[in-house]
Amino acid sequence: MDEEQSEPEYQPIFNVPTSVLIVIGVFVVIHVIRSALPADESAWLTLALAFIPARYTGYAPELPGGEIASLTSFVTHMAVHGDLTHLAANSLWLLAFGSLLARRFGAFGFINFTLITGIVGALFYLMAKYGELIPVIGASGAVSGHMAGALRILFGAMHEGRISDIRDNPGSVPILSLRKMFSDPRIVAVLCLWIIVNYLFAVTGTELAGGSIAWQAHLGGFLAGLFLIGLFDRQGKYQSPPDPEI
Repeated sequence: MDEEQSEPEYQPIFNVPTSVLIVIGVFVVIHVIRSALPADESAWLTLALAFIPARYTGYAPELPGGEIASLTSFVTHMAVHGDLTHLAANSLWLLAFGSLLARRFGAFGFINFTLITGIVGALFYLMAKYGELIPVIGASGAVSGHMAGALRILFGAMHEGRISDIRDNPGSVPILSLRKMFSDPRIVAVLCLWIIVNYLFAVTGTELAGGSIAWQAHLGGFLAGLFLIGLFDRQGKYQSPPDPEI
């Protein structure tokens, strides 16, 4: 009797959760729309979506987007990017770190984590640039939060000797506790290096996409991701269906 052959296991073509692709898709659509508009209209739309600290010192009615943008720009600024380089950089970082978080949190948790870290990044920028007319655009604050959250998972896997589980079963790897993280000199060195690099961007006036790098938003998003990941982490709490991959 011939042995029954089992069907080959389906493997996704791209190992990217759908929620990550949707977020990147929103970035691309917004960029295409802005690029297709006349220069004046594109500039108006960019400022209407951008986060501008001056909105909160009485200038909101005079700025594109009006009063409503004082609320919506906390989120909408993440979807706008200066040029293709800016868009590609944030999209690649989102693929690298966001995919791990989406597989672990699920789509709903991932989207909420992205929004919260991006909003905290905007708040840090607001505190540093209060009243100024300099707009900030891009998802760098949220992406920095993704990086911080992913690092706690990666560091947890390293401490447990379970690096291989990061890809195969990311929900089974415990995040590293803050106590262990700050007591490990290697991890503290990595965190300090990240902060120093962002500080150097500020003092040297490094520019991207025609504008200065909003290191304050990076720092705010990073700290939010570092300290708030436990609120979104479902490992050991419940097991919902994983975010589908395509």
